[in-house]
Amino acid sequence: MQLIDNENVYDKNQVQSGTVLAFDFGERRIGVAVGEHLIHSANPLVTIDSESNEVRFTAITQLVSEWRPTLLIVGLPLSLDGSETEVTQLCKKFARRLNGRFNLPVALIDERYSSAEASQLLNETGIRGRAQKAMLDQVAAQTILRSYFDSLSQ
Repeated sequence: MQLIDNENVYDKNQVQSGTVLAFDFGERRIGVAVGEHLIHSANPLVTIDSESNEVRFTAITQLVSEWRPTLLIVGLPLSLDGSETEVTQLCKKFARRLNGRFNLPVALIDERYSSAEASQLLNETGIRGRAQKAMLDQVAAQTILRSYFDSLSQ
C-alpha cells in the first residue's frame, strides 16, 4: 500500500474508525465502492461514466460530501509482472488530485485481477456478458476495497 497524504492528515485511529470510498480508475469509467472500517464492509456504490474530469470530480465531490470518508482508496493498475504502465501513471495523477482536492489521505492498492474477480462475482449472481457493463467497475472497486481490508488483517 502506498499512501498519498500531502497535508499529513492521516491519523490511523481516526481513519480506521471511519467510512472509506474506493475507486476503480479507468480512462472511460470510474467505479466507486463504499465501506466501513469498523465492520470491514465493502459495497458497490456507483459507476461514473464520463471521460470529462469536470464531470468526474463533480460526482466525486457529491459522494465525499454525502459519505464523509476518512480515507480514499484507489486501485493501482499494474501489469501482471508488477511493472507500471501508462494507465498506472494516470491513476497516480488521479490519486494525487483526490488528495489535493479533498485533503484526505489516499491509499493506492494493487488492483491486478480486480476486474476479473468482479466479473466472476457478477457471473455467480447470474449477471453475464453485456449486462455486467453497468456494474463491473463498481464491483471492481468493491473488490479493491476488500483487498484493502484484508491487508489490515495481515
